[in-house]
Amino acid sequence: MALARVVLDTDILSAILRRNPHVLPKAQAYLAEHGQFTLSILTRYEILRGLKSKGATRQVVAFDRFCLRTTILPFNEETAVKAAEIYAELSNRGELIGDADILIAASSLVNGLGVVTNNESHFRRIPNLLVENWLK
Repeated sequence: MALARVVLDTDILSAILRRNPHVLPKAQAYLAEHGQFTLSILTRYEILRGLKSKGATRQVVAFDRFCLRTTILPFNEETAVKAAEIYAELSNRGELIGDADILIAASSLVNGLGVVTNNESHFRRIPNLLVENWLK
């Protein structure tokens, strides 16, 4: 069965890094099929922010090594425009979500990818975005 190409949301990446037994089999199957993970630059920031604020130097080094084997999607003009469109649509519907989630979703859509998250209630509000949850 072919697995869709996806961007890992921060909560799923955290579960992978913590070796959560519910997410690891799905993550390993994904790697076997696609060879590497994909993250938004926002997820890199969110993980680094947490590690650096705790002074977790060894974990920062390990995360940097992990990122060398990972595709990291940049924040660029196309992503900014898509994020603004998503924001406007959600705002007009009265279903606004946080900027980080909007930016991760925009990055996913611009690159033709889905998103894997445990925060389905937010990401499912975004039209045309494939949403998976590896923690279920």
